[in-house]
Amino acid sequence: MYRVPDQSGTFAVVTGANSGTGKEATRRLAAAGAHVVMAVRTPAKGEAARAEILQRHPGAKLEIRRVDLADLASVEEFADGLLATGTPLDLLVNNAGVMAPPTRMTTADGFELQFGSNFLGPFALTLRLLPALLAARAPRVTTMSSGAANFGRISFDDLQWEHRKYSSTRTYAQSKLADLMMTRQLAAVAAERGWSLLSDAAHPGYTRTNLQTTGPTLGRDKPSRTQRFLAAVDVLPSQAVEQGTEPLLYAATSPDATAGGYYGPTKRLGLVGPSGPARITRRALDTDANAQLWQAAERLTGVALPAPAAAR
Repeated sequence: MYRVPDQSGTFAVVTGANSGTGKEATRRLAAAGAHVVMAVRTPAKGEAARAEILQRHPGAKLEIRRVDLADLASVEEFADGLLATGTPLDLLVNNAGVMAPPTRMTTADGFELQFGSNFLGPFALTLRLLPALLAARAPRVTTMSSGAANFGRISFDDLQWEHRKYSSTRTYAQSKLADLMMTRQLAAVAAERGWSLLSDAAHPGYTRTNLQTTGPTLGRDKPSRTQRFLAAVDVLPSQAVEQGTEPLLYAATSPDATAGGYYGPTKRLGLVGPSGPARITRRALDTDANAQLWQAAERLTGVALPAPAAAR
């Protein structure tokens, strides 16, 4: 099991911290001494998760702050509140996401839900928190991607799936490929500007969390017959959340993690097992496409990098 290094003095933000890999990452970061901001959409669920963690680790330093990554105004409000504290941000873990809603849904800003929640929201959050990140000695941004990124395609002429027949799985794959491309582009920007910021990514393999059930049932009272059948015959190797969170924790805390690196399980189709380097799909190695996607995200969110002269 991966042992999180001492995190005393670390100030961290984890999105989606009330359940699944986000809650487990929060627990283990806090257990190692970090002060963790649990960035959650529903504060009551965040408080319940906080209480659960405190039962196991009474000395954990945890606070709840609300953010809805499907609402850019909420992202701005969250970031402004954090920046107002004046505290340097050592670690941002972009973990929250939604998976495979059955029909095309949209965010508060009119973006396709998965592209908006899984990519544009974390993109805007990362850029808005850059002043706090760059004030830290060795800041890190770790973003959760997915093995589905290997099957993703970025259609720049239809990023919101407005003109194609909606596919819940292909749209999810696009959003997770976009996360990996963002990670690589942020690493490139940091290197170009001489920032000490490290940007890397992880994927959890096939980890049993509520991600597989909450997304596909959005807008429905119960799972479809197809979803119930697939759940019943699922024979793929899977792992518990404690193991599945380890690639994210490795990427977020290991001194051996590298800029632009990608980490995931290393056994049985990359679905389970100890953490290690994961193969990066060639589509995320396309530097021109990465830069093009970044520019599109700046345009869509209205959030952009600071001028080079203003960055340190």
